[in-house]
Amino acid sequence: MRIVFMGTPDFSVPVLEALVEAGHDICAVYCQPPRPAGRGKKERPTPVHARADALGLPVRHPVSLKGADEQAAFAELNADIAVVVAYGLILPQVILDAPRDGCLNIHASLLPRWRGAAPIHRAIMAGDKDTGVCIMQMEAGLDTGPVLLCREIAIEAGETTGALHDRLSALGAAAIVEALETLPRLVPQVQPEDGVTYASKIDKAEARVDWGMTPAQLANHINGLSPFPGAWADASGDRLKLLQAVASDKILPAGEVSVEGARLFVGCAGGSVEILSAHRAGKRAAPVGDMIKGWTPPSRLG
Repeated sequence: MRIVFMGTPDFSVPVLEALVEAGHDICAVYCQPPRPAGRGKKERPTPVHARADALGLPVRHPVSLKGADEQAAFAELNADIAVVVAYGLILPQVILDAPRDGCLNIHASLLPRWRGAAPIHRAIMAGDKDTGVCIMQMEAGLDTGPVLLCREIAIEAGETTGALHDRLSALGAAAIVEALETLPRLVPQVQPEDGVTYASKIDKAEARVDWGMTPAQLANHINGLSPFPGAWADASGDRLKLLQAVASDKILPAGEVSVEGARLFVGCAGGSVEILSAHRAGKRAAPVGDMIKGWTPPSRLG
């Protein structure tokens, strides 16, 4: 098929690669514009931009698709279909209508659960046992379109957003290739009204650890915010990022630290969590067993 690909971050890259590998004609790649990054604040292309350049694909990065000139340029591509995954711009109706078979979105949740910006984070933070990807026909609403195909996976115990992100990216890549191969036989399913939830964008204010959570809630919160923005606690004036945790039945007062050999426990409501990975200020992120070598944790975390 003649495809316009629209995506921006690392999550989108395996999808682009899978479409190329499947032999589709990628007539244009749309992504967010380069942004200043690093110490020198030089403009850095997005992950999709960099990969598209390496594959020899034409790249476009408009700041908006609302202008008549951009919309005309999009229509002139004469695409069969557009594949959209974590693009980052709203698509006006004229863009949605331009490809012959419309626009398909790869969404990293089991719709209608977790519509919106942060479905992977929110699924882990909420303690969901399962998640997946949906291939959805795009319409003007926020992730409201009919679903063509879903693929489900279990969320593993202690899994972080970073790890689940990579698994869902690969799952989405396989799912869109399958969907395009079987498109004439797929029957769009209208999303049910029941079960709708919204995955609001992560606010950095959520990252401060609340030791009043139960062990399961706190472990999910820590894992869901890892690696970004990273849940954190005050460690005698320094910010300690907690990057992976599991619930423990060890009973400790809220915030109290217990070191047992190479293991680190912190108390919370009704028990404790075992911290598996963390990031001390000025150091690299590391498994706790490595992190506490040469460092004495404070008796309490705030």
